[in-house]
Amino acid sequence: MDNYILEYYQQIKDGRVLVGKWVRMLYELIVHGIEDGTYTYDAKKAEKAVAWIEKHCHHTEGIKAPDNLELELWQKSMVACIFGLINPKDGFRQFREVLLVVGRKNGKSLFASAIANYTFFEDGGFGTRVYCVAPKLDQADIIYNDIWTMITLEDELLQDKEHTKPNTARHRMTDLFIESTNSTVKKIAFSAKKSDGFNPSLTICDEIAAWGKGGLRQYEVMKSGMGARPEGLLLSCTTSGYENESIYDELVKRSTRFLLGESKETKLLPFLYMIDDIDKWNDINELRKSNPNLGVSVPVDYLLEEIAIAEGSLSKKVEFITKYCCLKQNSSTAWLSTQTVQKCMGEELHIEDFAHSYCVGGIDLSQTTDLTSACVIIERDGKLNVFNKFWLPSERIDEAAERDGVPYRLYIERGLLDPSGENYVDYKDCYRWFTELVERWEVLPLVIGYDRYSAQYLVQDMKGYGFNMDDVYQGDNLWGVMQEAEGLMKNGQICIGDNNDLLKMHFLNSAVKMSTERGRGKLIKVSANAHIDGMASLLCGLTVRQKWWSQYEAQLKNER
Repeated sequence: MDNYILEYYQQIKDGRVLVGKWVRMLYELIVHGIEDGTYTYDAKKAEKAVAWIEKHCHHTEGIKAPDNLELELWQKSMVACIFGLINPKDGFRQFREVLLVVGRKNGKSLFASAIANYTFFEDGGFGTRVYCVAPKLDQADIIYNDIWTMITLEDELLQDKEHTKPNTARHRMTDLFIESTNSTVKKIAFSAKKSDGFNPSLTICDEIAAWGKGGLRQYEVMKSGMGARPEGLLLSCTTSGYENESIYDELVKRSTRFLLGESKETKLLPFLYMIDDIDKWNDINELRKSNPNLGVSVPVDYLLEEIAIAEGSLSKKVEFITKYCCLKQNSSTAWLSTQTVQKCMGEELHIEDFAHSYCVGGIDLSQTTDLTSACVIIERDGKLNVFNKFWLPSERIDEAAERDGVPYRLYIERGLLDPSGENYVDYKDCYRWFTELVERWEVLPLVIGYDRYSAQYLVQDMKGYGFNMDDVYQGDNLWGVMQEAEGLMKNGQICIGDNNDLLKMHFLNSAVKMSTERGRGKLIKVSANAHIDGMASLLCGLTVRQKWWSQYEAQLKNER
């Protein structure tokens, strides 16, 4: 019996199939999970789903209608992942949330309709409830009508006028209904009045990138409604879009964190068919990464014509990058993998071992009522060693620990964090930390980068002491520094020691918000409650190091 997952993965590995980094990461994770026993692969369940869909589901429009669907390998492998991967601990399906991001005209709505019909007739059991969800009913109608059209094209599934055929469906006023199994398919729009009472076997969320206000709430309502169904499924299919801070942004952030190994999630299955290189947005080979059906449902000539149009119009270019490259104009993804951050860990660092050294510094002191950070970066033998200090208002430590789920008092005991002030950080503690480095250890910052929104009293005092202070604007102008930082980390050239897991946490909390129009990204939090102050102070330091390198190169190398 075919294993579509391994077959697709092998074609990815040997180059017969070109995919982007996120899809490659996903299949590496899944294949390794099968090999180490994290997942059990049930080939019969996978094959049953693929065979049923190809036998009973049809194209509903276009030149191939009303022919039966013939799934491509990338689609078969998705079906196999959804229905064939089993949690060995409880015997239920492993994944309950599925996200498919793919270019326009790659058959995502047709695929979702096929999954819906399989669940409706075959997989959901007695009392199956399928919901097609969208902001408005006419949008929910797209998948809903596809489901019904498929049924009408399959005599075996369509109820007769006398209602005598078992396990067949009919169209009622408000739903599709199978009387013998008491199963329904319904379309629903976002509703402020009805926020519970759903018990979905399957929820189809079509084009979630276009969901505006209310989308995240409706998604959570449907997700929580699956609680009584151990194999309930939430399937979201979409291209990219333009809405900011939407459910799409939230799912992509969660997905990229999961794929980078930064998340403990186990039920999310993200298929992110996106291009990797924004500069190659008009390269037909790069576009294969976001258009897996290129040459099948997406003609090459059609895409080349769309490229030609986009090359002559900025607005069309933005639309093309969003809808065919699947890169949002402002899209947020997790930044650094766990493996990359782990390379920053090394032997324990002691500041006394770096006495009589030159360095650069960085300060992020924009939130004096919350966690703030400063660092120095000391080069030794080609490696950048980072010494960092955090501060929290002393009266807010327990409150922050409960809110963030972080043992801040433990970090105080370990010397990584100091209480400061009462209800706000006393900037003089930051001042004293730097002056102690100079006076006690002769660790000499040649220039210190600071967030321009830092307390100006601190900046004035630092300048008064004699420090060379340089303000840093933390927008997308830091993109080059962020890329340099990532490269240094991957090469093992940044070291934060062996026990600075508070700073490590801030590295893993860092995300990138990309602007496809400018081709640049800026540092943001991976979630609203996350902290990235340690990363921000490091980037301030790396910024001034890069800026002043030609003047201070000889001193900063600390060659002995």
